[in-house]
Amino acid sequence: MSELPSEVRFSLSKGFEFTFSKEFTKAELKLKGLFGSEESWESLESMKNTLTFKTSPTAEYVAEHWKDDAFYGYQFLNGVHPSIIRNCPLMPSNFPVTEEMVQPFLEPGTSLQQEIQKGNLFLCDYKSLEGLQTLVVEGNSMPLTAALCLLYLDTTGTLKPIAIQLGQEPSEKCPIFVPSDPELDWLLVKMFVKNADSVIHQIISHLMNTHLLAEVFAVATMRHFPDVHPLYKLLTPHFRYTLQINTAARVVLLGPTGLVSKSSAGNEGTNELMRRHLAETTYSSLCLPDNIADRGLQNIPNFYYRDDGLKLWTAINRFVWAMLGLYYPTDDEVSGDAELQRWIQDISTRGFLGNRRSGMPESFITVEEVVKFVTMVIFTTSAQHAAVNSGQFDYNSWVPNNPLQLRRAPPTTKGQVTMETILETLPNIGHSGVARSCKHTRSVIIPSMECVLFPQVVLGSYPEERFGEPAAKQIIENFQKELSSIEERIIERNATLHVPYCYLKPSEIENSVSI
Repeated sequence: MSELPSEVRFSLSKGFEFTFSKEFTKAELKLKGLFGSEESWESLESMKNTLTFKTSPTAEYVAEHWKDDAFYGYQFLNGVHPSIIRNCPLMPSNFPVTEEMVQPFLEPGTSLQQEIQKGNLFLCDYKSLEGLQTLVVEGNSMPLTAALCLLYLDTTGTLKPIAIQLGQEPSEKCPIFVPSDPELDWLLVKMFVKNADSVIHQIISHLMNTHLLAEVFAVATMRHFPDVHPLYKLLTPHFRYTLQINTAARVVLLGPTGLVSKSSAGNEGTNELMRRHLAETTYSSLCLPDNIADRGLQNIPNFYYRDDGLKLWTAINRFVWAMLGLYYPTDDEVSGDAELQRWIQDISTRGFLGNRRSGMPESFITVEEVVKFVTMVIFTTSAQHAAVNSGQFDYNSWVPNNPLQLRRAPPTTKGQVTMETILETLPNIGHSGVARSCKHTRSVIIPSMECVLFPQVVLGSYPEERFGEPAAKQIIENFQKELSSIEERIIERNATLHVPYCYLKPSEIENSVSI
């Protein structure tokens, strides 16, 4: 960290925040007798009674409703990881779900094929986890399933899981589970899906697609733009602490996942997973309107991440158009800006390894192209990071809801799971305590100190006032007013919800990846 330029290092107060949080968490775990314990939990109730130092209304709701299929499906849209679910226009050949299997869970008078044609079937596919190297604990590799989960949207707008396969190759040892199977079987296989989802969430959707992408953009910006360049002025507030926070993030985010994250045998699980996803990452997948369309999620109801995110994307895009219009009145200014061209070429060739299949631009010809790309950069480093980070304590602190580690192999036959099986599969007491505390550290700043030591810089704030032109100042003010209007609509909507979706409220979105 000491090698970083002084302007991107942590301030004294920010460094203190991390040190204090770490020591406070360690002391808490020791006080409760959780630190280093390798014992399994005696019961789910004992886990609930012990992990109670910190809480939130949503976390309490999760702990009470995590078994419910309707709430389980809801989380794929509005939980901490809304980035994996997609419409299922055709059943995968390696997921042989039949009409007979799922008919009891469909609306009366319809069929599986009819519901597919109506667009009411959705899929979460974790194929990228297949064959990854995982941590070895007590001589056994930790299990990680390349699961498939089919979800059904009924006429009430409720999304529920109706079929789960814990592997990519169906067989007698890899059966398809359905909700009518024994209750504990169904509960355990749902936990294995959420374990797979948690690993993709932390390593890809969170670490790679926000933290590490922000690092790519930040390094290229500092490398190619002088501080008087309008894009330097516009973008650097969105890289506050990015390089320093990523040094910590590589350790904190990867530690509890169960994957091998340090290179001892070459093909470590964490890096291999990121290689796989980077090879498949497209420019359109980073642009929210395109991403939503590509996943076929334009019309699914009660998708608050989409609704709030698209409003923010539009507001950011309008803001960027106005700002860049001051400095690039025509396309000629874009094509003639050598610093701008070197910036995007560096991002394309070094950040995305020159992968032309990604659709990542290698140069800019028009103002519109620059505006879209800069919109993506700002959205990624602010709103998208908030969406996949801020809800971690709410949805992950109750460990069975989103376990980052599981200890026993997945079930291969039906009717064999007991509560003892589930408790032996969940993380042990020590790992559960660490996981819960990490979730709090990542997503919550200590309230009593927040205003004094660690003031947030929220989306739309430019406290360094790099733009001196009256027109630019007015554009920033207009942007802030539009964000306030979005916030009012979110608050009004949330007042009608059992579980408010708050992670894209502008007042709670940091301007950069700084936590």
